[in-house]
Amino acid sequence: MSIGEVLAHLRTEFPDTTISKLRFLEAEGLVDPQRTASGYRKYSWNDVARLRFVLTAQRDQYLPLRVIREQLDRMDDEPVAVAPARPSLVAVGAEKAADPSDTRIPRADVIERTGVSGSLLDELEQIGLVTAKPPGWYDGDAVLIVEAVVGLTRYGLEVRHLRAFRAAADREVGLFAQLLAPLVRQSDPAARARAAETARELQALSQKLHGALVRAGLRGELGR
Repeated sequence: MSIGEVLAHLRTEFPDTTISKLRFLEAEGLVDPQRTASGYRKYSWNDVARLRFVLTAQRDQYLPLRVIREQLDRMDDEPVAVAPARPSLVAVGAEKAADPSDTRIPRADVIERTGVSGSLLDELEQIGLVTAKPPGWYDGDAVLIVEAVVGLTRYGLEVRHLRAFRAAADREVGLFAQLLAPLVRQSDPAARARAAETARELQALSQKLHGALVRAGLRGELGR
């Protein structure tokens, strides 16, 4: 696979991943794709498995790359076997980043991949948490939202509680839209590219802030 195709596979699960991030992980020795005669990267499914391992360890365990590299070194004698995933219906060039909004996933696949019931999916649409695009496709972000909701409902959260998440996200979007407005109003393609990159950085910082605030609050509730 090209680096763009690898990104298309990873972005559904890790939406903040970029081509620059993949190149950085390669430079750090965490993955070593082959090169064609013309110098293009070519990734195997084992390379994708290593990248998924690295990104999961960073996201869920906050492990430094040094520790992740040591874990991968110990795993090298027992390489992970990965079955090819069903490809997303999205066109990607050799070096073009895939956008989760370009991914098209049918309703049946969303239900199969997330374990959501049809009735719960209908409720999520009714309260505006996810939106199906004609003729019934969902994008990559919708799948991430459904996965998160399914996990939360297992702990007893009800659909009515999710309206607060939607309202908070809308307020955040409004705030960030004001920050991005000066760049978005420019017709210069470079300005629009900066706007897209700024939006990604704002999202990452927001997630970092939100996670830290929730962790700090829960420590108080747990008396820690």
